[in-house]
Amino acid sequence: MRGLNKVILIGNLGKDPDIQFLEGNIPVAKFPLATTETYKDKTGKQMSQTEWHNIVLWRGLAELAQKYLHKSSLVYIEGRLKTRNWEDRDHNRKTITEIIADNLVMLDRKLENTGEDLLGENPTPPVE
Repeated sequence: MRGLNKVILIGNLGKDPDIQFLEGNIPVAKFPLATTETYKDKTGKQMSQTEWHNIVLWRGLAELAQKYLHKSSLVYIEGRLKTRNWEDRDHNRKTITEIIADNLVMLDRKLENTGEDLLGENPTPPVE
């Protein structure tokens, strides 16, 4: 086996997607995604731990995010990890790990703008 780089997340957007258009009018959307794990500690007390993930969507997925997603939207994301390095203005080395999404499924019950029920008779299919 050569290797596998696959991430599956279900979580809520931490803010509205930030969309930019690169050369050639190629859309890219970025947003933080929160995933929360709940568990019981040794005393039986309910605990929760939230992890934040940097999500990147390209082309059609970016357009979908711009049109339908907002802060707190619940989404299912499939993608791969990618780490980038760069130097800031002060020549400090910076590193970020992002999830480059290949699949996005909106899990909110209704789209706010349309009132369309995503889980009813005609749910929105996954976009790849």
